Amino acid sequence: MLVVENDIGDREALTRGLRRNGHTVDNAKTSTEALAQYRNVDMVLLDLELPDLDGLEVCRIIRSGCDVPIIAVTARGSELDRVLGFQAGVDDYVVKPYGFRELLARMEAVMRRARPAAPPATANSVRGISHGPLTIDTGSREVELGGQRIDLTRKEFDLLLLLASQPDSVVPRRQIMHEVWGDSWSRRTVDTHVSSLRSKLGGSAWILTVRGVGFRIGHA
Repeated sequence: MLVVENDIGDREALTRGLRRNGHTVDNAKTSTEALAQYRNVDMVLLDLELPDLDGLEVCRIIRSGCDVPIIAVTARGSELDRVLGFQAGVDDYVVKPYGFRELLARMEAVMRRARPAAPPATANSVRGISHGPLTIDTGSREVELGGQRIDLTRKEFDLLLLLASQPDSVVPRRQIMHEVWGDSWSRRTVDTHVSSLRSKLGGSAWILTVRGVGFRIGHA
């Protein structure tokens, strides 16, 4: 989780509270720091009053290439402020001062929407996929490569699972867009996630580009 907060007191208090509740927390006090860290977290708590760039613009930049859940945590409390926040791409909007338990509840609600429950398991259901040294656990949504865990974002996991579930096929770009992103995507979004996956898996050989068609899973 990434806490983006300009006020040092608010940032430290929020970080302590989140860590006491079992969250792993990174911090940023400027938009520059936030934009350098957001790709590796599961949620962003975003103050809109930042010293170097307005928080709404930070939200738009994040949203243009990533669907990580974003909750605005801000002193801007007018109806117009809320509308602008949702238009910029926040998933929820919390106005200071707020109750910490309410914030935790809102975070849980946003994560439930971001990660729909898996369908009930059946006797014939497959929990995981193995592809050489790569293993994907569909139940826990965990990925290991050579026995080492690889931390992926939600969409990186969904993309890798889609490719690995069709190991002998080229998955068309349009199918990837539809199944992973639904109606909210751009060509750059797919390419950005493919690039990030290749980096985390240690090489481009794991995801091969078939020019003019799409992508397929490869081997190290």
